[in-house]
Amino acid sequence: MLTALDGAYGDRADAVVVAGRAASYEELLAAARAVAADVAGAPAFAVTATASLETVAAVVGGLLAGVPFVPLPPDAGPAEREHILKDSGAVTVDVDFARRAAAAPAGAGGGPDGPALVLYTSGTTGAPKGVVLTRAAIAADLDALAEAWQWSADDTLVHGLPLFHVHGLVLGVLGALRTGSRLVHTGKPTPDAYAGAGGSLYFGVPTVWSRIAADAEAAGALSGARLLVSGSAALPAPVFRDLERLTGLRPVERYGMTETLITVSGRAGGEVRPGTVGTPLPGIRTRIAAEPGAEIGELQLTGPTLFSGYLGRPEATAAAYTGDGWFRTGDIAAVDEDGVHRIVGRASIDMIKSGGYRIGAGEIENALLDHPKVQEAAVVGVPDADLGQRIVAFVVAEGVTGAELTDFVAAHLSVHKRPREVRFVASLPRNAMGKPQKKLLLAGEAGPASQ
Repeated sequence: MLTALDGAYGDRADAVVVAGRAASYEELLAAARAVAADVAGAPAFAVTATASLETVAAVVGGLLAGVPFVPLPPDAGPAEREHILKDSGAVTVDVDFARRAAAAPAGAGGGPDGPALVLYTSGTTGAPKGVVLTRAAIAADLDALAEAWQWSADDTLVHGLPLFHVHGLVLGVLGALRTGSRLVHTGKPTPDAYAGAGGSLYFGVPTVWSRIAADAEAAGALSGARLLVSGSAALPAPVFRDLERLTGLRPVERYGMTETLITVSGRAGGEVRPGTVGTPLPGIRTRIAAEPGAEIGELQLTGPTLFSGYLGRPEATAAAYTGDGWFRTGDIAAVDEDGVHRIVGRASIDMIKSGGYRIGAGEIENALLDHPKVQEAAVVGVPDADLGQRIVAFVVAEGVTGAELTDFVAAHLSVHKRPREVRFVASLPRNAMGKPQKKLLLAGEAGPASQ
């Protein structure tokens, strides 16, 4: 599956660079073969997925051995770590990159439908579930993205994303090894690190891009790239505009989930609109399950990139699909006449039903972020005896009142979409991928708020 390791694109001493450490494809393959020998015959194996050459060798070693790789978040607490290991049945392995082997163990490998990765969900609706991804699904997704982004061995991919998520591990490591592009993982995704990496293709999440956009010198250094890709959460329109102004590039957004990999994306060289995630990748079909007369509804999809199921949870797997076999994303979206998708938010928390209207939180958040005094914004619906749900905005801002922000939104969107309450907070709680944790806001764990 990883054509770069077959010698298809030659070799170089710095084919893979992680946190300042470089390796050739030959060195990576030898280290991965040693991992394959260690894990051969295991049901699954787990490695603490730090930003390191060891993690890269681990995921490649698992593919060579035909043994599913379970990346453990480095910041996982004891309870989460214990749950993942017990649920997956994985053995833990310590990887020594300096240890090399000339060949993978006899009988190693695996068919295209065999499990390659078990990635655990965030557990926001219960204990984290193991998402089983096959080799075939990963290969199909990476090939579709290579076509969409014109991604090739001529590229140098730069990112500093965690290696225990789809974005950083599947796209950011396996994608580079399948396309043959040189990989530079910056260790941490700082503006200075991105600016100094000299890439042609950059991956980031909105938090990364907002910090780069706030650093004009760092952003200017990215003007020599050909493509900036943002994902894992919606890129605020002001950040999009700042990046375009400073780099001359319009960032491409894409949409995906752990269970589906990337399914919808903007295209390199195509029209890119702020607040949209493009059109379905080859082989992917989408539909919107909306109530009569509604413009937005749950995004459902089908295609070759979908997971094979939740590990050991057939009931949960079955519940994730409609009766006619389409995957329920749980995300609320709209599709325009050109087939361009816009993600509004999660059905569980971002679909607000207020005063008889169905309102997407993301649209209000983007409107708030257009205000020059607003740095961060998260919008939720809270129970209200009169409206059903009341629109509440949590905002990081200075020098502006809640009433001013309410009027600002009402002037940009329909009046019924204005926040009924604005709460000012010092910061928004976010997960490792930069997504706001709205349930923590509702639980009052973001600190005291004021009107």
